[in-house]
Amino acid sequence: MQYPNINAERARNGMTLEQLASTLGVTRKTIYNWISKGDIPQGKLVQMANLFDCSIDYLLGQQTERNTLTERIDSNE
Repeated sequence: MQYPNINAERARNGMTLEQLASTLGVTRKTIYNWISKGDIPQGKLVQMANLFDCSIDYLLGQQTERNTLTERIDSNE
């Protein structure tokens, strides 16, 4: 299973895979395994969503639009 939005957000933020891994406290190989096997821990998904200011659904490709945290809060009011 691939998650192109994770790589897109990483690139959009100018982060290498190594930098993302370091930020999440794991190795580059761990991130590669998560993305290739589709087995990303929920806590790390939350970290990435906060880091990239987007929803978990977007990161996993279940939502096509990239909404920021502010847009999500505004839409709930």
